[in-house]
Amino acid sequence: MNKNADVVKALRKVVGTSYALMAQTHLCHWNVRGANFFSLHTAFEEQYTELFAAIDEIAERIRALGELAPGGLASLAAIGQVEEIAEDAKAADMAAHIAAVNAQLVEDLAAARDLAGEAGDSETEDLMIARTQVHQKHIWMLKSYLEV
Repeated sequence: MNKNADVVKALRKVVGTSYALMAQTHLCHWNVRGANFFSLHTAFEEQYTELFAAIDEIAERIRALGELAPGGLASLAAIGQVEEIAEDAKAADMAAHIAAVNAQLVEDLAAARDLAGEAGDSETEDLMIARTQVHQKHIWMLKSYLEV
């Protein structure tokens, strides 16, 4: 068994949740409507575009640890376990949903960070810290939007 098995399992969860967040953010980008269309449409696009590259980096970290990265929509959905938002959701509901999924991902990142720390894997720990900062910023921005 891989000595980093717990870290890899946690990273697989991060990939699954990240992929679900990316898909949900893309859905919101396509279907957002209303007075704040342009700002949310742009914000959602920036987020899902950034996430795509981040997921690749995390999956490659799994490979660097000697394991295979997860894939396939059904597999990733089962790993991520993210509730989906309706296609016809209101803009504010979309922002709240994406903020909540970001918060769920921050929890997954913290778990992976802690396991990496315990395993002495500072590279994975550092990656999880950097990703946490990105998602905390998204949460702040989405919650700030909802305060208007």
